[in-house]
Amino acid sequence: MFGLASKSDKFYNLFQKTTEKVYATVRKLDEIMEQHSVSVEDGEAMHKLEHEADALTAMILDRLNSTFITPLDREDIYTLAQVLDDIVDFAQGTVERMILYRTAKPSIGAQELVHLLVRAAEQIQTAFACLNNIHFKKSELLTATEEIYQLESAGDKIYRQEVARLFEHEKDPIEIIKWKEILEHIEITLDHCESIANLLKGVVLKYD
Repeated sequence: MFGLASKSDKFYNLFQKTTEKVYATVRKLDEIMEQHSVSVEDGEAMHKLEHEADALTAMILDRLNSTFITPLDREDIYTLAQVLDDIVDFAQGTVERMILYRTAKPSIGAQELVHLLVRAAEQIQTAFACLNNIHFKKSELLTATEEIYQLESAGDKIYRQEVARLFEHEKDPIEIIKWKEILEHIEITLDHCESIANLLKGVVLKYD
């Protein structure tokens, strides 16, 4: 029994470290969005976070391949790890595009979209902290997933408004193309947070 508990704890600990990395990555993105320009150093910092997240994902998958009995369904562990990694990848990809396109300071709408992303990452941390005691923390976990749904819905609205603003007020078509792609990347990152909420809700239904 102690051996099984130890193996379960290692999965939960790796997930905790991964959600911390997700939060650190979107917080860094949030800081960058407040700046007047993006530096090469910003890009390197994001790449470092992305590399660290990849390493954690690889550790989860390696443990999954070497563990006979897992605390959650193998498919759930695999998909949760992959989607968490997607959040980091898309956040890093956002900054990569900002550097490539040499963008100026983002609009208020773009900044607000990333603020929502930070709040979603906070809720992801809260939800994953409940996984190792899912029967007693079901309500807390579901509250976190509902908050993520609301944040993603608010993000959809801001995204549509910001794209509309771009086409209405921006005269340079190149700038429209640049920022539309960047906004899409942020919105997809938020969509991945919603995917995590869906997956966690499914886990609750299985183990309730």
